[in-house]
Amino acid sequence: MIIAIASGKGGTGKTTLAVNLAYALAGRGERVRLLDCDVEEPNDHLFVRPGFTEHRDVAVPKPVWSEEKCTGCGKCGEACNYNAIAVVKGKVLLFNELCHSCGVCSYVCPENALREEPAVIGSVDAAPGHEPFFFAQGSLNIGEALAPSVVREVKRYVVPDAINIIDASPGTACPVVEAVKGADAALLVTEPTPFGLNDLKLAVGLTLKIGIPTGIIVNRSDGKDALIAEYADEVGLPVTGRIPFRREYAETYSGGGILVEHFPEFAENLLDIFDHLKLNITAEPAEDMFETAAGEPSQLPTGSADDYKEVTVISGKGGTGKTTVTASFAQLARNKILADNDVDAADMHLLLKPAVFETHDFFGGVKATVDPSKCTACGKCAAACHFSAIRRDGPANPKGDITYRVEALACEGCGLCPLVCPVDAIESRPNMTGRWHVSSTACGPMVHARLGIAEENSGRLVARVRSRAAELARQLKQELILDDGPPGTGCPVIASVSGTDLVLVVTEPTVSGVHDMERVMRLADHFGVRTLVIINKSDLNQEQAERIRLIAGRHGSGVIGHIPFDSSVNDALMAGRTALEHGGPAANAIREAWSALRKELDLGT
Repeated sequence: MIIAIASGKGGTGKTTLAVNLAYALAGRGERVRLLDCDVEEPNDHLFVRPGFTEHRDVAVPKPVWSEEKCTGCGKCGEACNYNAIAVVKGKVLLFNELCHSCGVCSYVCPENALREEPAVIGSVDAAPGHEPFFFAQGSLNIGEALAPSVVREVKRYVVPDAINIIDASPGTACPVVEAVKGADAALLVTEPTPFGLNDLKLAVGLTLKIGIPTGIIVNRSDGKDALIAEYADEVGLPVTGRIPFRREYAETYSGGGILVEHFPEFAENLLDIFDHLKLNITAEPAEDMFETAAGEPSQLPTGSADDYKEVTVISGKGGTGKTTVTASFAQLARNKILADNDVDAADMHLLLKPAVFETHDFFGGVKATVDPSKCTACGKCAAACHFSAIRRDGPANPKGDITYRVEALACEGCGLCPLVCPVDAIESRPNMTGRWHVSSTACGPMVHARLGIAEENSGRLVARVRSRAAELARQLKQELILDDGPPGTGCPVIASVSGTDLVLVVTEPTVSGVHDMERVMRLADHFGVRTLVIINKSDLNQEQAERIRLIAGRHGSGVIGHIPFDSSVNDALMAGRTALEHGGPAANAIREAWSALRKELDLGT
């Protein structure tokens, strides 16, 4: 059995469920394999503490330029659908962070000046001897974008005679699609808040689009889960289980403890969830969650700034309070443009309630289709495809041969197959992968977007959001762009971090929070961007909070805010309000953090 554990957003308890379910099942005598496919921010090892004995690099073919052979014709740059190649004054510039290793550039080069060579983008580590279950994980190298390639390598450890638990990354983009594909069931972890419901809808759209039987787990349940239960009834999915909210669970988790070893009732709950899962999961079509309600624009404010500064708020992992902090800063800041770069699972609109006055379709690439009436079944397209997206299971051609078809969920839209096909049987068409919007809010103009379910090129959509925000900042003479960034270290984060003036990392004092903060700070270092840190729930674990301060110092950074654990923040989110509107100790700490940030940026009062 293969169980994929996913969530629309990080921080819902996905890793907690995956790790503790593995321990609970192994304790009952089941043969278990836990595979951490959250390759941008692998966390399971922090709790499992395995002794890895197997290691292998994950490499993909990437172009290498030969200046001696190049004539500067520019055909490579014209053919690249990812903007990963530019030809400037006859010289080819390769942008590794944007390259998808598709092979188009080397194919179209008339002089063979671009050749493909293996490039290591990550690694897979395994602990076959770990007790009480087999464990493996993948890790994407900082600054690389091809997470699905690493996920595929981790899934090679799936075996048919075990319970294979796959811990997927958050969101609905390509790494999650790769992790969830082929699963017998998906467990979607959510929490009973408007944020949780919004992200759950996106995750449900993904699993049911792929055709995976799906169940819902409500974490941090307080017994008042009506909004989740009503949605589950609406789409015909079971609430497979609930995990209660208890501070002692959070404290044990923060130190890397295994909950089932400390709380027997937790193990019993998880085993009941598993037994319930095997009997009661069915899948129904998901409703479309893509539309955004329109509204009337208010007068856009005009400032007097000659230039602007851009701050991107990120977290490494979801659920640290990144959007809560960003939305509160939006209320405190003057003369700013807001941008929600978390296009995979946008949330800031839930707090700022934008009135949309400008909507645009986003075409993030192309999708290929095979015309079976022309296809000769030569197989050249399948042999050339770097993503294994072309299969020989299409309809028969006029000669009776089984033809090839393009698997839409696997296609990366590179455009190589139409070039390779000798009979012009493959057509590439522009693919609408999302929509982006400009809105007015009570806090000022906001640019935001939503990537389509299971679509590619989230990084390009982030770049479009940032570009429009920059246009508005110049047009309206605003002094600040405040970005709410995505979790992880992959494509959308790279697109959010590169070129910004400051990265503000919101983390929490847990082993996973510290681990993910350090990876995302390394990403900022990679792009030469300065970082500052805010510790949310700072009083949850003093030892981990001190680790955060030490790590920040090693990266030339510093901590400018300490937000205490405050239940009123959750009350505010439940009411669809910011922490500032609700008040309390956390609200006061956020004000102090904003004051420190404003001084760092030398902004006006």
